[in-house]
Amino acid sequence: MDAHATLVGLDSAVALLTASVVAVPLFRKLGLGSVLGYLTAGLAVGPFGIGLISDPVSVLHVAELGVVMFLFIIGLEMKPAKLWALRRDIFGLGLVQVLTCGALLSAVGVYLGGLSIPVAVIGAMGFVLSSTAVIMTMLDERGETALPAGQRAVSILLLEDLSIVPLLALVAVFAALDGSGPNSEQAVWLSAAMGLAALVAVVFAGRWLLNPLFALVAKLGGREIMLAASLMVVLGAALVMQWGGLSMAMGAFLAGVLLSESAFRHQLEADIDPFKGLLLGLFFISVGMSLDLALVAREWAVILAGVLLFMATKAAGIYVIALLFGAKWREALQRAALFAQGGEFAFVLYSAALSAGVFDQRVAAVMSAIVILSMALTPLILIGVDRFMPKDKVSLEGVEVAEDLTNRVLIIGFGRFGQLVSQPLLARGVDVSLIEIDVDMIRAAGNFGFKVYYGDGTRLDVLRASGAETAEAILVCINNPEAADKIVELVKSEFPVAKLFVRSFDRGHTLRLIEARVDYQMRETFESALVFGKAVLVGLGFDPVVAEDTARDVRKRDEDRLALQLVGGFTAGRQLLRGNMTTPEPEPFTPPKTKAKPLSPDTADVMEEKKAEAGGVKVDQAR
Repeated sequence: MDAHATLVGLDSAVALLTASVVAVPLFRKLGLGSVLGYLTAGLAVGPFGIGLISDPVSVLHVAELGVVMFLFIIGLEMKPAKLWALRRDIFGLGLVQVLTCGALLSAVGVYLGGLSIPVAVIGAMGFVLSSTAVIMTMLDERGETALPAGQRAVSILLLEDLSIVPLLALVAVFAALDGSGPNSEQAVWLSAAMGLAALVAVVFAGRWLLNPLFALVAKLGGREIMLAASLMVVLGAALVMQWGGLSMAMGAFLAGVLLSESAFRHQLEADIDPFKGLLLGLFFISVGMSLDLALVAREWAVILAGVLLFMATKAAGIYVIALLFGAKWREALQRAALFAQGGEFAFVLYSAALSAGVFDQRVAAVMSAIVILSMALTPLILIGVDRFMPKDKVSLEGVEVAEDLTNRVLIIGFGRFGQLVSQPLLARGVDVSLIEIDVDMIRAAGNFGFKVYYGDGTRLDVLRASGAETAEAILVCINNPEAADKIVELVKSEFPVAKLFVRSFDRGHTLRLIEARVDYQMRETFESALVFGKAVLVGLGFDPVVAEDTARDVRKRDEDRLALQLVGGFTAGRQLLRGNMTTPEPEPFTPPKTKAKPLSPDTADVMEEKKAEAGGVKVDQAR
């Protein structure tokens, strides 16, 4: 390999990483989000900025794998039953939005842009396909992916991903009608057959081959082989779909769905997530690098008009469709702001149109610039909508807002968990301040003699008004792990003297809380589950002392496993779990001539238990 070429490659890598490290934290600090930071970083280092990187297209081809991996992880969270439940949103809401917005934008291109019908339709349909990377990243940052509105957004994106297939066929049809694409009709049927074959291949592999493959790799391979297998599955599914003329991201998503019920789901997610984040950032950087500033300067009037007209028309269509499908005006407005941009599939469609002769070079460049600028404007538009949209009005009639509270303990969240936590404190006469964001819960608690104040614990001003500065202990008892993490961050930063006790949602949340160095955390179901299991043992005839010792052993094993997970990751410490699958015990090749003798009383107890289990005899549990 040429040394100079290697040096240039290293220069490019350092330039990309440096631009990301500088721009993304800065833009996040300014409240503009990471997407706009990556786009700006790409524009700065690209050929139309300071020119540190001259070939954004080659970077884009690699970075598209970030979108692929993102869709795979989304698929892992989307079980087939859940996907089936979204069928109305996918093939109803999604299809209506694509067709309606496509018709509106085509009309804009023909009547206002003076374009021919083929050029207007392809240009419009490319802009209709919103950016999966932008939308999913912003939903993820806002913690809205799993919410109903977020799931509807995912459904629309899935339909848009599927739409790339007929749209590519439409390019071939337009080329045939224009006389520039001989035998295009045959190519359309061939493309459809290849796409169907690719789809069947991915489904077959995911349904019958992948689970046995991962089971074999987990048994025989090491950690690095499991990682290689994870990447092989994601990239292999994407490659098969690409061979069939379909979306690579759709192939990865489908593979994720087929593995969503696998025992290896969490391992796969942990393996892929670091690559997803890095490549997705690289994707946004490469999009920023692709913006031709010289073209924008020459054609600024056309591009500006195109961005404004296309985004406004598409947003209006999305807003009306959302209302017709039963969305509240707030959700409809947010969806319109989120989906108003074009996306990465537009580049694929415009490239195909250029190759087929439907687009000329100027039209392809102008339309691509319109899409890129719309992607860059989306975070700003969404910030503006959030800032200026009236907040949901909550009736606080009969409810007091937290203000100038100075009690010894502050409890944030007064649901079923917080109510029980308060009882020992109140029994010992400890002064407690209670804040809750659910107005109905506050009113219900008042009927039982509790004075609960209205307050959002994720806001610093509310924490100050609730007495966090003087409280000896702050108890976070809410059931939203993301909100709890934010409160922990605020308290650790602003009120470090207060002892911090936090209700944990699950094991992953517990690990985050331990790393955040809270004073105490407890999974909300952990102790109740241990007490429940202990009661079951007693009910089955085990001695209560033995049941208590067993629960204590489970608790100790869990503590040891948590310690291992903090060092080795989520899958560490699996050997401390007791599974319900039998493990064969090794048998000696030559039977011993003398019987085994215990070396200690403890060993004697173990041997007695094993002997009793083998003979089906109940062990004396009075020990």
